[in-house]
Amino acid sequence: MTMLTEEPVAGAAASGSRARTRLPWHRVLTLLCVLALAAMPVLPTPEFWITLANYIGLYSLVAIGLVLLTGVGGMTSFGQAAFVGLGAYSTAYLTTQCGLSPWLGLLAGLAVTLCCASLIGAITMRMSGHYLPLATIAWSLSLFYLFGNLEFLGKYDGITGIPVLSVFGIPLQSGRAMFYAIWVVVLLAMLLSSNLLNSRPGRAIRALKGGVTMAEAMGIFTGWMKTVVFIMAAMFACISGFLYAHLQRTVNPTPFGLNHGIEYLFMAVVGGVGHVWGAIVGAGVLTILKDVLQGLLPKLLGSTGNFEIIVFGVLMVLLLQYSPDGIWSYLSRWLPSGPRAHAPDPAPALPVREKPASGELLLDVRAVRKQFGGLVAVNDVSFEVRAGEIVGLIGPNGAGKSTTFNLITGVASLTAGEVRYRGERISNEYSREIVKRGICRTFQHVHLLPSMSVLENVAIGAHLRGDFAAQGGVAAAMLRLNREEERKLLFEARVQLERVGLGDRLYDEAGSLALGQQRVLEIARALCADPALLLLDEPAAGLRHLEKQALAALLRKLRGEGMSVLLVEHDMDFVMNLTDRLVVMEFGTRIAEGSPEDVQRNPAVLEAYLGTDAMGEHEGAGGDARGA
Repeated sequence: MTMLTEEPVAGAAASGSRARTRLPWHRVLTLLCVLALAAMPVLPTPEFWITLANYIGLYSLVAIGLVLLTGVGGMTSFGQAAFVGLGAYSTAYLTTQCGLSPWLGLLAGLAVTLCCASLIGAITMRMSGHYLPLATIAWSLSLFYLFGNLEFLGKYDGITGIPVLSVFGIPLQSGRAMFYAIWVVVLLAMLLSSNLLNSRPGRAIRALKGGVTMAEAMGIFTGWMKTVVFIMAAMFACISGFLYAHLQRTVNPTPFGLNHGIEYLFMAVVGGVGHVWGAIVGAGVLTILKDVLQGLLPKLLGSTGNFEIIVFGVLMVLLLQYSPDGIWSYLSRWLPSGPRAHAPDPAPALPVREKPASGELLLDVRAVRKQFGGLVAVNDVSFEVRAGEIVGLIGPNGAGKSTTFNLITGVASLTAGEVRYRGERISNEYSREIVKRGICRTFQHVHLLPSMSVLENVAIGAHLRGDFAAQGGVAAAMLRLNREEERKLLFEARVQLERVGLGDRLYDEAGSLALGQQRVLEIARALCADPALLLLDEPAAGLRHLEKQALAALLRKLRGEGMSVLLVEHDMDFVMNLTDRLVVMEFGTRIAEGSPEDVQRNPAVLEAYLGTDAMGEHEGAGGDARGA
């Protein structure tokens, strides 16, 4: 891989052409499914099959929500059955006790679910690790026992006599009639979910699984996005509960307990929790398998009981061991593959921030300190970065360089001191607010989404650019009302990839790139944010000699365009031949600052950092290289 700084390469155009000509298998598969579903009720299909298909559809709705929440967003929930109960009980109560239309019952259920999910999400989505699943179990049990103990909901006997659902005056009295209503909603949920995932807010949701640090550094309000996806999953479950109530014509608390919440998660995981189609596959496989086992196991064992749960547990362990991506990961291998997003032909450019005047003081780090208990990681460090210069922050391992980066970019909070950017104090602001001002960074340990394409990874960097109304437009994304904005974002990502020499890898999975290429990809993602100050944490690590030369040429080109660069790097040849000034740290303290030549001759650096003999040998070689 050789990085380029010229115009878009022919290879990228060819790659884009190949991607656009690939068979849109997902559309073909959807069409075949629609035709099969449409024919099923009108053919002499056994009534039992229709009933089974109805339940598969209801379960699929909940599983689609879990794909968004768990598979894409990375947040595990065992409590979706409780939201199914909210939808079912809302329409059941309002239609039987108040005589209202079922459609008003649906609206009421969605409103109640929105309020509950917003409150629960605001509290629980801040949790991580094992605390989040435990919290979902807690509120699931709370709602379940609430359903069973409220007098006006019939306690554990529930509510009966729920009226028939009517669509355009046509009563849906039978299971065959409800079949179409259920599956139209399922297909609509699939379409809306797919549209969302292939958009700016969808990429933000997918970025959640890669960790909060990277997402926030790209300007994503992770707390808000977590709550949004949690509410969406709850809404899908609520609609499933509404349809269930009018299919069964009676409700009681039993189907809304923790056991069913666990089964919904099983369905998503078995099918493929990272894929919308996996939700349908998982719901179908587990529903059919459960029915078969309930009839077969009592005959084999000679007694009755819920033996199918034992089989499910064993199968789940085996699946997680040998196929953690679910059944869909195997099925999709037989289908033509293609990227989610395509780089468009030239599109209108995104707005570009005004570059600061050459020599303007951009970054002013004043006596910053970071303490972890009694350990001082950064000890009153001060330095400046001006517009149009490349500054290196160097020092041995453990010197506090990356911690200083984190203090500047809001990843860590300062104990003392302050950081100013263009005269404004940015100390202890959130990362998403700092990147808005024009500071973007890469990471010492690469933070990418390996299963996403190179193009989509880079497009995350443009999250804050463009029309502000489109940035948080989840509804607009689901309805594909943001197509023009998407074209701009993806074209910008393509331009930046071609700028750094990855234009021929647009549609490769980011995880398939070599480490050096992944670091260059991170630089392209940072450039997509249109920063005035670029912070690079060990950008040359893992690059070969020619790649380092190409990276240095790119950084010099950026400097010539008015961009400032602050970089941490251990490769002394790379740093000495590139930077305008160096700041040297040791044990969290700044021990030297100046031009590369001055730093090379600084006694403190010679003694504490490189060693006198090694530094003396390097000085001659570095001086010759710099002069060349």
